Amino acid sequence: MSPLALRPSRQASFPIKVSFEFFPPKTAEMEATLWSSIERLAPLNPQFVSVTYGAGGSTRERTHATVSRLVRETHLKPAAHLTCVAAAKDEVDNVVHSYWEAGVRHVVALRGDPVGGLGTAYEPHADGYKKTCDLVAGIKAIGDFEVSVSAYPEKHPEASSLDADIDVLKEKVDCGADRAITQFFFDNDLYFRYLDRVRARGIDIPIVPGIVPVQNFKQTANFAAKTGASVPDWLAARFEGLDTDVETRKLIAAAVAAEQVIDLVDRGVSEFHFYTMNRADLVYAICHLLGLREQADRVAA
Repeated sequence: MSPLALRPSRQASFPIKVSFEFFPPKTAEMEATLWSSIERLAPLNPQFVSVTYGAGGSTRERTHATVSRLVRETHLKPAAHLTCVAAAKDEVDNVVHSYWEAGVRHVVALRGDPVGGLGTAYEPHADGYKKTCDLVAGIKAIGDFEVSVSAYPEKHPEASSLDADIDVLKEKVDCGADRAITQFFFDNDLYFRYLDRVRARGIDIPIVPGIVPVQNFKQTANFAAKTGASVPDWLAARFEGLDTDVETRKLIAAAVAAEQVIDLVDRGVSEFHFYTMNRADLVYAICHLLGLREQADRVAA
């Protein structure tokens, strides 16, 4: 997608659906920010809200606590992230059972990052699920969960080629995946070229574009480099010289994300997954531009 002038979208002839990703808070202050953001976005009636997951210990517990609270205290449909990393099958299966007992019916199944972090070699647990497709099959065997998985318009950084990466997606679909959510991207043409190749392989599940409003350009660019997502020169130019100007960065970020989603809508896309970074303002503004409006009684259960 080349830079566009910010303009109104043509009125979509189809309903726009959105979902939001959050991460579990580590501190009381972060928890307050998270729930304030959830309260702000919930009235937009998202399809679901996902909560990220890290292998083991307190991170796992924080994810479960956040998801359980969403079930208890809101009308939202939570999707709990789950990975294969650093856990035996029995441990992972116990987590899946606990989600079912808590009322969760949607899991985002991921292989997960290597224990040593992005850029290090992934080593499956000796007694664990080896690949995401195995995890998807395991989840489906436990309960009638909706299962979402990841997709990479510019290929997973560990994949030998885009075709090989699409082979992995096909395996996940064959094991029961219901939806794929993409890694974020900034060039919409990349998404549509990827979609054409995915459909040519007979993969017909929704491939939902993942959208990240750029809260901090340098951080986003660094993360993109690790995950194989490209950052166009025109995007870097828009944030040039704004390292210490937070308010202007927010305005630019909103404009950039709005351009992207409006172009996607104009080209027939109706579903979006927003990586919120636990912040509501930019995402709320973009959803407003998409035509979404608050619906009453969407927060308290």
